[in-house]
Amino acid sequence: MAMKKSQKSLNRWTKQKWRTPSGKKSSETGEVYAPEKTIKKLKSTKAGRAKLARANKVKRKATAAGKQHARHGLHKGKKR
Repeated sequence: MAMKKSQKSLNRWTKQKWRTPSGKKSSETGEVYAPEKTIKKLKSTKAGRAKLARANKVKRKATAAGKQHARHGLHKGKKR
């Protein structure tokens, strides 16, 4: 039996290597988690580094406010 579309998406998502930009734990640094490929792409340009810095700022502010999740905008526009 073939997998449903949602199962395929979850399978792809699970296979990705997720990490923070520094490689350290998010609980220590307050940084966002993203796929390694996305982080490399963002770090390669000045605009990408600025976007990553803004996302980390939003994440740290939400964490300080006691929130588990932050709407930092890094994944905006992605099909989920």
